[in-house]
Amino acid sequence: MTRTIDLAVIAGDGIGPEVTAEAVKVLDAALAEETQLTTTAYPFSAAHYLETGRILEADDLAALARHDAILLGAVGGDPRDPRLAGGIIERGLLLKLRFAFDHYVNLRPTVLHPTVQSPLAHPGDVDFVVVREGTEGPYVGNGGSIRTGTPTRSPTR
Repeated sequence: MTRTIDLAVIAGDGIGPEVTAEAVKVLDAALAEETQLTTTAYPFSAAHYLETGRILEADDLAALARHDAILLGAVGGDPRDPRLAGGIIERGLLLKLRFAFDHYVNLRPTVLHPTVQSPLAHPGDVDFVVVREGTEGPYVGNGGSIRTGTPTRSPTR
């Protein structure tokens, strides 16, 4: 029996559409015989906001929640554009997605591939993982809290 993964794709801005298109190709190839990948594209991006005035609304979050996973590309417009001032895309899209889906950590392991030239001359064994928080600390804001009303509520400083 073939398994299906229902993937929401938010291509984003800049190189985002190109990178997410290639990521979908890689997923298709990796899952070819065992799993069928279905994708639904969503327009959320700085460009979409500038065209429509919409960033990410409750019904959009509900639609995204129906998928098994979300593939999110690079998001953001020209930082000199005054219409994007104040982190409107970062707060209205990126942070909203992180909080809505409890994406609390970005885990990035480092791997040296034997056939790929490394900037390290003779690296030896590398065991390095970058753990980047996604919803706490500076993302919460001064005087706020996360997980309000739950046993794991966390006040900010």
